[in-house]
Amino acid sequence: MIVVSSCLAGMEVRYNGTHCLHTKIQQLIQEKKAVAVCPELLGGFQTPREPAEIIGGNGYDVLKGKAKVIEKNGKEVTDLYIEGAYRTWELVSELQASIVVLKENSPSCGSKMIYNGEFLHKRIEGVGVTTALLRKKGIQVLSEEELSELVQTF
Repeated sequence: MIVVSSCLAGMEVRYNGTHCLHTKIQQLIQEKKAVAVCPELLGGFQTPREPAEIIGGNGYDVLKGKAKVIEKNGKEVTDLYIEGAYRTWELVSELQASIVVLKENSPSCGSKMIYNGEFLHKRIEGVGVTTALLRKKGIQVLSEEELSELVQTF
């Protein structure tokens, strides 16, 4: 069993109420080989919501208390992102999932790239809060961009 970002499965849960449908992920869900999760919704957010970015580091830094997640309007939402990460970990653990495929660039789900915290659409190398926690727990986290490498295994 794998766990995937809900937005990649076609669910309209992104901050702006849209999705990022990935047809292979949708197929895995339909074949009951994958379960969809949205860390932000698990953390207590609604859809739509203000866009947010990590300021002062990456997801690992957020977990250490050295960086914050801030919405574009200036509101700090770090605790909600951490809550969502832990609730996602609980689900991944319960399902005994070995692989998680999350949406790249997200302050929660990014596995290689995140936005730089300036709300100017500039990306930097880094991981989101949920990805950081899952990797600390030994879970393999990939982006939708890396999924094609896995297709043969499912």
